[in-house]
Amino acid sequence: MELLIGKIAVIGGGSWATAIIKMLGDNLQPKEVYWWMRSQEAVDHIKTYRHNPNYLSSVEIKLPAENICTDIKSIISKADTILLNVPAAFLKKALADISPEDLKGKKIVSAIKGIVPDENMIIGEFLNQRYQIPLTDIIVISGPCHAEEVALEKLSYLTIASADTTLATAFATVIQTRYIKTNVSDDIYGTEYAAVLKNIYAVASGICHGVGYGDNFQAVLISNAIREIERFVDSVHPIDRDIKESAYLGDLLVTAYSQFSRNRTFGNMIGKGYTVKSAQLEMNMVAEGFYAVNSLHQINKNHKVYMPICRAVYAILYEKHSPHIEMKLLSEQLS
Repeated sequence: MELLIGKIAVIGGGSWATAIIKMLGDNLQPKEVYWWMRSQEAVDHIKTYRHNPNYLSSVEIKLPAENICTDIKSIISKADTILLNVPAAFLKKALADISPEDLKGKKIVSAIKGIVPDENMIIGEFLNQRYQIPLTDIIVISGPCHAEEVALEKLSYLTIASADTTLATAFATVIQTRYIKTNVSDDIYGTEYAAVLKNIYAVASGICHGVGYGDNFQAVLISNAIREIERFVDSVHPIDRDIKESAYLGDLLVTAYSQFSRNRTFGNMIGKGYTVKSAQLEMNMVAEGFYAVNSLHQINKNHKVYMPICRAVYAILYEKHSPHIEMKLLSEQLS
């Protein structure tokens, strides 16, 4: 089934892209993998020293040096499967020189957990509408899985979703390792939206911690968050799904509670009084939940799903409401 996947190009140079490069390298099936990243300095460093200087620097990069470059058109032309792994906010910029013809006939994997700003679309919808990629040629990777634990080879689980489950299964066979287990799903809308939403709830979790709420309240917050996710995905794409599965509940839990969660860290800083800009500068990493809550707020104007947690995070980040006051108001709405 690996013939369905063929040669793979990974687009992106961050921690999650580096983790996926490691998974593909540690997977025992023979395969050709290419890697595009924007920074020529990072590419030169990896070619010389065999590790990413900026992210997960302990990971040994096993790719041939000639397979790593900053020419995205060249990388995409060589591959059968394109794995997108840049922050959603920068996806349009990364693909600015790429036309629908460049992607014609290729399978597209989204490892992006966000919504394309301005378009207010999840990645699958954006690829389908902007690049005419059939939904049956799109694969979505979801967690629960932190890049930092992949680097440490801690046992982790991925859900591979596609409208074509044969394609999802084929991709699962080229990414699973002794420390990566995979599940297959046909719910590309639900898994993508859940991956977006859990980042917003992780920001909320961090804000609550930052303003001084304890574990008891956090548990109530996340219990309500999974219900918000269920209400929203059932409204957007009503199919038979079990919200308690790892791709939904599991991914939410690890993002809301883990020390490695950049969204939780970002929220914690906001709760402690940082401005959005100062928190972003200090982290030097993208917290997808910041962009996602704005897009989700716009999308939900059409669906009108009851989402008090998302509304509170939006009010804090975009309307500059007091985290203390918003969390107090939110606490009156949770059960």
